Amino acid sequence: MSEMLSLDAQPRDRAGKGASRGVRRTGWVPAVIYGAKQTPVMISVEEKVLVKMLQKGHFMNSVVEVTVDGAKRTLPRDVQFHPVTDRPIHVDFLRLAADSKVTVMVPVRFVDESDSPALKAGGVLNIVRHEVELLAPAIRSRTNW
Repeated sequence: MSEMLSLDAQPRDRAGKGASRGVRRTGWVPAVIYGAKQTPVMISVEEKVLVKMLQKGHFMNSVVEVTVDGAKRTLPRDVQFHPVTDRPIHVDFLRLAADSKVTVMVPVRFVDESDSPALKAGGVLNIVRHEVELLAPAIRSRTNW
């Protein structure tokens, strides 16, 4: 996974369509943190900061430390976008527990493909998968580095 990202959030007390619309009007995006056999936490994150993180390209493969009532280590699971404006309208975060395992999609990168003797001789690189599914411990401890 990539570096750990940090994201400030505010707790939400109301759920539903009307409450979510009200949050979006103020420039924040409704979100939820779930998992680790704990109750879900409704939060909202600032839209500008979220859009900047999404544009970097590795948001979904990064551990995000969400700061609301104490820091929580999470993994983004889903971002829903508006069908016309492409603005984020909701984010799901998976809470990471020390004893659990998570499935992540890791992008495949080809290094020095131009130096390959086969490609220099006229061969073609046929990319079948752009991502590989990986099952890994959620939180890396010092014993499994």
